[in-house]
Amino acid sequence: MRWIYISPHLDDAVLSCGGLIQEQSISKTLVEIWTICAGDPPEGDLSLLALRLHEEWGSGSETPASRRAEDVAACQLLGVRHRHLSFLDCIYRQASDGTWLYPDEGSIQGPLSPQDDFTIRTLETFLVAILKPDDVVVCPLTIGKHVDHQMVRQAIEGLNRPFLYYADIPYLFNHPTQLPELTQFFKPQVYPFSNQALVFWLEAIRIYKSQIASLFNNTEQMYNNLVAYYQKEQGLCLWKSS
Repeated sequence: MRWIYISPHLDDAVLSCGGLIQEQSISKTLVEIWTICAGDPPEGDLSLLALRLHEEWGSGSETPASRRAEDVAACQLLGVRHRHLSFLDCIYRQASDGTWLYPDEGSIQGPLSPQDDFTIRTLETFLVAILKPDDVVVCPLTIGKHVDHQMVRQAIEGLNRPFLYYADIPYLFNHPTQLPELTQFFKPQVYPFSNQALVFWLEAIRIYKSQIASLFNNTEQMYNNLVAYYQKEQGLCLWKSS
């Protein structure tokens, strides 16, 4: 039996579940992190949003490769396998006429474009082909409403199999009222993990150097938020789908 953490981007599963992932790794549970939107952008000009984020992350045109390298290092620290799929991040996706599906910050936390329906169905088909019947699948609740998180959740929910949800970090800290709304019909279960696993979780997040400032402002805030979150349950809460 494998635990498969579905990560929309090259950090989400570690950000949201790194302590539990480390605990499972120590206990010899087979764990894999599958990142969906890990592909290279199309050649040619990028949107103004993509260019601005590349500059903010300090990685320019090498952004996808740099972020994949960060994720590989974080997974190695936690002792788990990784799989990087080639679906595009929303900031790189285009409509059939070449226009950008998500051209600004507001659009990436709004409704999914109808033109992403094909991407969702393609992802469903791929997951059906490679998931095993006894895999434990864990996917994001979509706190924060990021379109890539919504896309991934819709694909997982289309698989007609049981799975678990995780709370999206750091969106949980910025939109705490969304948690009860999104979990009201699901059954929670706390999975405890040790202080040692917490330390590994924090260190794994630090590896995503390109993302710390945009996600948490700084490392100190990241540390404070994660420690407080852990101390509420001494572990991680996941929610079981109906």
